[in-house]
Amino acid sequence: MATLTVWKFHEAETAQKLLSELEDMQKQHLVDLIDGAVVTWPADARKPKTRQLSSMTGISAMGGAFWGMLFGLIFFVPLLGAAIGAAAGALGGSMADVGISKDFVEQVKAKVTPGTSALFLLTQNAVVDRLKPAFEEAKAELISTNLSAEQEQQLRDAFADED
Repeated sequence: MATLTVWKFHEAETAQKLLSELEDMQKQHLVDLIDGAVVTWPADARKPKTRQLSSMTGISAMGGAFWGMLFGLIFFVPLLGAAIGAAAGALGGSMADVGISKDFVEQVKAKVTPGTSALFLLTQNAVVDRLKPAFEEAKAELISTNLSAEQEQQLRDAFADED
C-alpha cells in the first residue's frame, strides 16, 4: 500500500536536502519514492516555490493537475501552470477520494509558512528504522498521512523526538 505523507521543516532549504537523502536511500532499496512534491518558502518570498518530483520516477503517479490543484488550494499558486479556477470546484469529489479534505488543506496552510519547507511524498516499502535518523536530523514534523489512525500513531511514535 502506498502512503501519502506531508512533512514540514523549519528551514526553507531542508525539504530539498532531505529529498536528496531519500533519493540515495531509494537506491539502497530502503524506500520506494512513487511521487511527490517539494515546497520551498524562503522567508522573504511572497509565495512558496513548488516542484513536482515526477522527474525522478519518469512518470508521475498523481499527475501535474493533482499537484497543481492541491497547491493552488493551499498556497494559491498553481504548480506547472495548472488552472485552479474551474478545478477548485471539483475538489470535493476527486481530492476527497485520495484523503485530501478541507481539514488537510487548512492544516498544511497553517504550518507551511514563510521560512519553512515541506515534502509531500507518496511512498511504499519504507524501512522506517533506517529512515528515522535522517528525519530526526532534519527535525521533520509529520503534518498529515493517509494511514489509519493506528498506523499514523505508530509512525508518529517512531519519529517522535526522544529528548
